[in-house]
Amino acid sequence: MAKKLNELTAGAGIIEIKGATDIEISSLEFDSRKAGQGSLFFAIRGTVSDGHKFIAQAVAQGASAIVCEEFPEKIYSAVTYILVMNSKYAEGIMSGHFWDNPSLKLTLVGVTGTNGKTTTATLLYELFKSLGYRAGLISTIENRIADEVVPADHTTPDPLQLNELMAEMLEKGCTYCFMEVSSHAIDQQRIAGLNFKGGIFTNITHDHLDYHKTFAAYLKAKKTFFDNLPPDAFALVNKDDKNGLVMAQNTQAKVYTYSLRALADFRCRIIENHFDGLQLNIDGTDCWFRLIGEFNAYNLLVIYATAVILGEDRNKVLTEMSRFEPVNGRFNSIRSASGITAIVDYAHTPDALQNVLETIHAIRSKNERIITVVGAGGNRDRTKRPIMASISCRLSDHLILTSDNPRFEEPGDILKEMEAGLEPEDKSKVLVIENRREAIRTACALAKPGDIILVAGKGHETYQDIKGIKHHFDDKEVLKEALGIND
Repeated sequence: MAKKLNELTAGAGIIEIKGATDIEISSLEFDSRKAGQGSLFFAIRGTVSDGHKFIAQAVAQGASAIVCEEFPEKIYSAVTYILVMNSKYAEGIMSGHFWDNPSLKLTLVGVTGTNGKTTTATLLYELFKSLGYRAGLISTIENRIADEVVPADHTTPDPLQLNELMAEMLEKGCTYCFMEVSSHAIDQQRIAGLNFKGGIFTNITHDHLDYHKTFAAYLKAKKTFFDNLPPDAFALVNKDDKNGLVMAQNTQAKVYTYSLRALADFRCRIIENHFDGLQLNIDGTDCWFRLIGEFNAYNLLVIYATAVILGEDRNKVLTEMSRFEPVNGRFNSIRSASGITAIVDYAHTPDALQNVLETIHAIRSKNERIITVVGAGGNRDRTKRPIMASISCRLSDHLILTSDNPRFEEPGDILKEMEAGLEPEDKSKVLVIENRREAIRTACALAKPGDIILVAGKGHETYQDIKGIKHHFDDKEVLKEALGIND
């Protein structure tokens, strides 16, 4: 595939161009090592390195054009240099043009919020598939092009990957795409130039302050997504979250609300909540679902609301939704022959942990003990570590603090920061076991018939990230082995 450079520049925030624009571009790159003859190289200032330092390398490898925020000292006449206000933004706009702006031809719906993004996006994809559409999915767990699975490295891919993914979705007959939109992606302009037909807000709680520094900055990043929605799009926001209506304050999109507790455009009431599932009344209709807990009531309601806003039949939507299975790594439960229930959940924020543990409390018959195994990720928001330990301790009968993905931190240092959130009188019910496998095995050894084990933090992940190396590790595998469960 190739495009003329002058076909890519419209709307990219260009200040000045040095060189010819009637040249052929065969690839777009932001990694100078991948640049070659016919490449357009984006010099992007990242959190780790500045792409402007690699312009010379890209040129040496044959790049035909450079997008940058400042011209390099040495200018080559055979290369075209494009000065822009923001290289990240330009990358989004120009990659859209390169792939013929696929988001204009798809019904693209973005899901943002602290918790619930993956479940909402994944189940919307599953719903529209079951309704007879070919759909795409862009999520933390995986990307999908119709039935084809494409591995996911980030919650939201970079603009080059995004547009290529969507172009392939169109090529394979997809008409819908449901996409998680992270605060990082919004802030880093990864979604620049995409045409969203709808935006969903789930909730916003304490997370990613390692990146955004303040909650206000985190909130602003999320809100920017809704501020930029076009007038023909919809914005669907959670009215029960105090910041739900804040998200929609300046949007041009048509605003809809959903709620379990207040008057809203779409309403839901929990009738029964068991380990086997939920009975809900959604917009006046009673339905049984296999998903568990109040947080999933919100997820189910927003999925229903989105489908109805997109013109689908209410009864058909509820019928298909009743067949939903839990999303991988989100409140997945297994039961041993002796009656011990183990739950694996991705909860890695204070709010998500509290939601999962309160759900367990609401469902249990009050005699079962709750044993929680949890850690905190390294090189991420440190301020949430003591809060997570405090919440887990308060809502558990026994707590085992362990390693999550330590990345480039020492696991022992992370655990000490978690322990700082515990009161002296809590220490008697807390164990600190750095080795995650041993921590899970210890929880299983402590459990008696009827008890409930929660292993939180990693969910669907099948690795443990230690010093830059991803070692195979699956919480569910370890639990099944320890509990003697054979599939």
